[in-house]
Amino acid sequence: MANHKSALKRIRSNDTKRLRNRYQHKTTRGAIKRLRDMESAKEASEYLPAVISMVDKLAKNNVIHDNKAANIKSNLTKFVATLS
Repeated sequence: MANHKSALKRIRSNDTKRLRNRYQHKTTRGAIKRLRDMESAKEASEYLPAVISMVDKLAKNNVIHDNKAANIKSNLTKFVATLS
């Protein structure tokens, strides 16, 4: 167990950040699945910017890598483009 005040605080803040990252990552994965399940092109194209924004926020906070975010956004954009 940590002995210094700053180390105890670091443990607490790490736990808080870990829980927040898990929640945001899980929420974004759910949004991606919802987008992939959509069959209406209009509905999907309206929902796409919200999902892209969520992915960008994950990359900005280093929850996922920048390249992974780029791959996800590219694949989702291609998916929406194929809907008719």
